[in-house]
Amino acid sequence: MPKPPDPFHEFVAEVFGPMGPVRVRRMFGGAGVFLEGVMFALLDDETIYLKTDPDLRAALEDEGGVPFIWTRPGDGKQVDMGYVRIPDAALDDPDLASDWGRRALAVARAAKKN
Repeated sequence: MPKPPDPFHEFVAEVFGPMGPVRVRRMFGGAGVFLEGVMFALLDDETIYLKTDPDLRAALEDEGGVPFIWTRPGDGKQVDMGYVRIPDAALDDPDLASDWGRRALAVARAAKKN
């Protein structure tokens, strides 16, 4: 029997709605957020993190964003995954969230080409 829809995943699809038909897919205990087959955000513990390059990372951190740090099982090493939390203001503003999301999507597309 399939799992029922996750309300947070539905919220994320709604907040990024102006970007187009985003898809949220469960993976590795969290979820990925995709548009046109490209993952531009990840979800963990009901928090949205956007894929970044140095410029986008700095802009997000200027708005209070913090990086997503994964703790590797076994040795406990902490790994910066290249994602930063979306600003809180964007959670109530789909247009602002989509502006950040489009920037993250551009970063993800560029990384996919390399």
